[in-house]
Amino acid sequence: MIANIVKPGHKTRGVLNYLYGPGRANEHTDPHLVASWDDFAPDPGRDPGATLAQLADVLDLRVKQAGHKAPRNHVWHCSIRAAPEDRHMSDDEWAVIARRVLNATGIAPAGDPDACRWVAVRHADDHIHIVATKVRGDLRTPRNWNDFLRADKELVAIEKEYGLRQVPRGDRTAARRPTRAEQEKARRTGTARTSREHLRTIVRTAVSAATTTEEFFRLVEGAGALIDVQYFPSGDVRGYKVALDDDTNAQGEPVWFSGSTLAPDLSYPKIASRLTATETTPAERTDAPAWRRLSIAIDQTPDHLTHDEDEAGQAHITVLAETLDALPLVAPAGLQPQLVQAAAVFERAARSRIRAQHQAARATRRAVKAILREPAPKDGALLAAVLDALLLAVIATQRWHRTRDHTQQAEAACQTAAHLRAAYQAQAAEPLAVLRQRGTRLAESLRRRQEFTLRRALPELAEQVLAEPGWPALAATLARAEDAGHKPAALLTEATARRETDTATSVSEVLTWRLHRLTDLTAITTTSRAPAPQSAAYRPTNTATSQQRRTR
Repeated sequence: MIANIVKPGHKTRGVLNYLYGPGRANEHTDPHLVASWDDFAPDPGRDPGATLAQLADVLDLRVKQAGHKAPRNHVWHCSIRAAPEDRHMSDDEWAVIARRVLNATGIAPAGDPDACRWVAVRHADDHIHIVATKVRGDLRTPRNWNDFLRADKELVAIEKEYGLRQVPRGDRTAARRPTRAEQEKARRTGTARTSREHLRTIVRTAVSAATTTEEFFRLVEGAGALIDVQYFPSGDVRGYKVALDDDTNAQGEPVWFSGSTLAPDLSYPKIASRLTATETTPAERTDAPAWRRLSIAIDQTPDHLTHDEDEAGQAHITVLAETLDALPLVAPAGLQPQLVQAAAVFERAARSRIRAQHQAARATRRAVKAILREPAPKDGALLAAVLDALLLAVIATQRWHRTRDHTQQAEAACQTAAHLRAAYQAQAAEPLAVLRQRGTRLAESLRRRQEFTLRRALPELAEQVLAEPGWPALAATLARAEDAGHKPAALLTEATARRETDTATSVSEVLTWRLHRLTDLTAITTTSRAPAPQSAAYRPTNTATSQQRRTR
């Protein structure tokens, strides 16, 4: 059950005209009152002698009595909607729900003879509208601060008492939705997304690629957006705003959005804190290829989410989002639609009320930025190993959010996993086929030795793994690791230590890619196409100040 409290208005009659009218698409049926402040209000829907003018007059009585002391926007309007799968409730039940919400919000406290006047109108099976005028009987305004949060809290209790669907609640960290005007503008111009959504994608992708704030500004501009950077008198950056060149208002001026209005984590201070945490100390420098470093770092994410403090866990989830934002820039064209969808959905899972300790995930963040500056891997197995690690990390993120009652974030992670699973299956098909072919060609004695190793190292999983189609691929991987000087039994033990396998569709595939990440077995010859080259808009840039960027 969801409450929607709209911005206060000043035309009581106008709201009633809508509630008792046919609706925007003739969807209103049998509009009538289910309750009112005294249960004697005129009902134009059921009483032939009652009119909308009469109902508006009695609702506005105290507003007129208060005169100039009455607030200009005195109309409080709240709709309450049940979930589609909920049963249809009676008028009496809706009347009780309306009174409980009015009491919780402070508009009409129970037992208060001076409470605001109000009516509850029903014109559909699944929802009601409450209209109140915000002048009490003592001609004061009601104490209804934080009315949405208090209404929402009351609806949680109502859902449980009435046996209704318990709707996932947010924590006010979601990105701001496009307004109706923005959506209508997108329809008129024939664009699939609103300017706000388009700019959010540009900014998020730029954050994932940039290593400094100056480079971040250049990447945003290079992606086709206008950017206006504001400075303090000291010369330090105060903030920024962005716009699309072809999105203008009635005066022909660009429609600007500040970073914080795109999403809570895209304000300049929060972006700067993430980029600052990317700096490398001399002791941390490594010559390992970026893709290998990324695959290992992501592979360790479930461990971090299980054992680290919440602030560190949130940091690792934030970097997962940056990884998903960056991958479409270097992935094969066939994978890009699923990866773009995964990044868009996971954006909601990346934020919570927990403040991220970004230093905890700087190694992963550096690896994400480095893969955009190295040649894309020609071996399809390496990207498959990264996608496999990402999928397991996103599943771990879903569990992390659920244990902390982050319902919207957990649902977003679940949807992300579906997109990633599709991308993984498409990418892994060919390298797995090559590995399976190699496994079936192993000498009988070598195949038996790998089976014995599996039974000794993982006795509880051995029968399941041996029965899976992916076992030959795992056997071939174990044989290659042994040829490279590794101990297969030790590798299998390490691959399963403190890492979940119960959510895996194929344990043998998970183990195959984990062994690749542990031993860098990525030299599998395949005929798969190499990932697409980097997008020109997101190539690394120098830190020179752009002469084209407008600043003030």
